[in-house]
Amino acid sequence: MVMQSSPTINRVSADARAASFTTRSIKTTAKDAGLRLALSMVDLTTLEGKDSAEKVRSLCAKAIRPMPDDVRTLGDRLPSVAAVCVYPSMVGVAAEALAGSSVNVASVATGFPSGQFPLDVRLRDTEKAIADGADEIDMVINRGAFLSGQYKVVSDEIAAVTEVCARGGPGGRDVHLKVILETGELETYDNVRRASDIAIEQIRPGDFIKTSTGKVSPAATMGVTLVMLEAIRDAWLREGKRIGMKPAGGIRTAKQSLHYLAMVKETLGDEWLTPELFRFGASSLADDILRQISKRKTGRYAASHDFGIA
Repeated sequence: MVMQSSPTINRVSADARAASFTTRSIKTTAKDAGLRLALSMVDLTTLEGKDSAEKVRSLCAKAIRPMPDDVRTLGDRLPSVAAVCVYPSMVGVAAEALAGSSVNVASVATGFPSGQFPLDVRLRDTEKAIADGADEIDMVINRGAFLSGQYKVVSDEIAAVTEVCARGGPGGRDVHLKVILETGELETYDNVRRASDIAIEQIRPGDFIKTSTGKVSPAATMGVTLVMLEAIRDAWLREGKRIGMKPAGGIRTAKQSLHYLAMVKETLGDEWLTPELFRFGASSLADDILRQISKRKTGRYAASHDFGIA
């Protein structure tokens, strides 16, 4: 395998560029459209040891209809979110609850969150999740291997999971892969860029690279996300390969989501402003987006519990 060489990243410049997107002025109509777009890009997620079938069903109901009284309150119906992300053991529950909707079932696999399980176990984990109904697999790379310079090991493992996803699910269902880099453990922007390039080289068009598991701090930051977006841009310019992006963890406010959308638009273009190529991994974000949409229409903020789940 010939590894694509990765450029050196100037962290100060990258952070300054990322910070510039927080100063963009967004007009009222664009802000309304942006909030609805951001909502449609959310992956609602529950990845806790206390997860239950009841909690997953409630989350799925919220995913399909984020604001049950939207027509009465707003005058029209809000979009569903993009996906519900759960542990493999809950995929069957989510698939049943989301059947017939536009919301995808996503599942973490491959030894989440450590990525340290033997490869054959990780592949079986992925195969089982797909067989149970997962439309998307969020895999984690082995950061220990990456940080010790075993780039080929990391690359080969991504390729193996990609192959499993490429077979598709029962009935010919498409299955997309999101490769989680866990950027909070990669230490430098140079490492983030190299890990992004390794992943992009092995995954298929329409698959994603993703910042974080949400279990490590820092998770998504605008600087890290910009580095990854630029890797996606360079792959597109170099070979016409269109890869998606998912920042996950730490994005909690509607205002932040609009900053990220501005960064995507100016780095990759309008083609990436779609749930097929950009996602937010941030369940609490959905609630703040709903509060802001409601406020802009009614003039008052809804209580935080108005959009919670059982």
